[in-house]
Amino acid sequence: MTPEDILSGPLLERIRGRAAGYDRDNAFFHEDLADLTAAGYLKIFVPVIDGGLGLGLAEAAQLQRRLATAAPATALAVNMHLVWTGVAHVLAARGDSSLDFILQEAAQGELFAFGNSEAGNDSVLFDSRTEAVPLPGGGYSFTGRKIFTSLSPAWTRLGIFGKDANAADGAGELVHGFITRDTPGYEILPDWDTLGMRASQSNTTLLEGAVVPAERIFRKLPVGPNADPLIFAIFACFETLLAAVYTGIGERALTLGVKAVQRRTSFKNGGRSYAQDPDIRWKVAEAAMAMDALYPQLSSVAADVDALADHGSQWFPRLVGLKVRATETARTVVDLAIRVSGGSSYFRGSELERLYRDVLAGMFHPSDDESAHNTVANAWLGPLETP
Repeated sequence: MTPEDILSGPLLERIRGRAAGYDRDNAFFHEDLADLTAAGYLKIFVPVIDGGLGLGLAEAAQLQRRLATAAPATALAVNMHLVWTGVAHVLAARGDSSLDFILQEAAQGELFAFGNSEAGNDSVLFDSRTEAVPLPGGGYSFTGRKIFTSLSPAWTRLGIFGKDANAADGAGELVHGFITRDTPGYEILPDWDTLGMRASQSNTTLLEGAVVPAERIFRKLPVGPNADPLIFAIFACFETLLAAVYTGIGERALTLGVKAVQRRTSFKNGGRSYAQDPDIRWKVAEAAMAMDALYPQLSSVAADVDALADHGSQWFPRLVGLKVRATETARTVVDLAIRVSGGSSYFRGSELERLYRDVLAGMFHPSDDESAHNTVANAWLGPLETP
C-alpha cells in the first residue's frame, strides 16, 4: 500500500482546501480529523489483525510528509497521536509489551495526545515541574501546567508525567500515565492564538489534582537521562515524525516557488518568464539542493528505527540532528520560495504566507537548536569537564 493509496489525491485536496480557513478562523481541524479517521489514517501503527494498517515508522514518515504538503497544522497535531501509537509499535518490536494497550485502544477509535511539555523545563523528559503525589492503591495525583497540548479539542487519552519528589530516597522519580477525557481535575485553557500552526489548537492544560489510577501508570523512571527503552521510543518517533512534517512544508514551498517563477514575467526583459532569470534560477536550485539532502536523511533514520539498527551512543545525535536539519532546511526553503515568488506572497491568505508562519514553529519543538548541538557535541567529544 502506497502513501497515495492511503492519502488519495481527492482526500489530500479536500484537506488542502480547508487549511486556509482553519488558519484564518483559528479553528480546530474537525473535518480533516473526520476524513483521516474514516481513511484509517489514525491506525497507521495498529496491527492489521486488529484492523489497522500495520505500517512502520518509515512509511508513517512518508505519509506525514505528504499530509504536511496540504495542511501543516493538521499534520503536526496528528503527529501527537501517531507518536504515542508509534512508541507502542517501536517498543513492541523490541519485545516490550507495556504499551500494547495504546494500540488496542487506538484500534477502537481512541485519540491520543501529549501532555508532557512544560514552560521553563529544558530538561524535557528527564525532569518535570509537575507534582506527582502517590495515592493509596498505586495511583497518582498530578498538579502542574502543560503547554503545547495539541489536539486539545478532541483527544480522548492524554499522556502526562510528573515528579514524585519524595521517591527514591529524595532523589525523585518521574511518573508516566494517561488520563481520559472524563478524568476530573484538569482544565484546557482557550489560549491558542498564535502566529502559525493555528489549526493544531495546542492549548495549555492545567492539571489540578488529576488522578491517574494504578492501571494507567505505565512507567516510573529516575530523574535525569537514562537508557529506558521508552525514552528512545519517544525520541525516535517524535523527532522523526516531526522532521517529516517540516520536510513536507519545505517540499510544498519549493513546488509553490517553482510555479510562481514559471508564472511571473519580467517587464524589463520583454515579458520573458522569471524562469529565464539566472539569479532566480540560482535561488530555486539552492532550495532544491537543500531539500535533496533532507529526503534521504529522513528515510534512512526512520528505516533504521524499523530495522532495529544498533547505533549505540550515536542514536540520539542522529535523531536530534534530523529534527534540526528538517526544521531549519524547511525554514530556509520557505524563505527562498517567498523571495522568488514576488510581493503577492506577502499578502495574507496566500499559501506561502501561511507556510512562512507555520514553519517558524519548528524552532520551538524539542530538541531545540542548543540542546541538539549539545547532544551531538557530547557524543563526539564527551561531556564538558567540570572545574
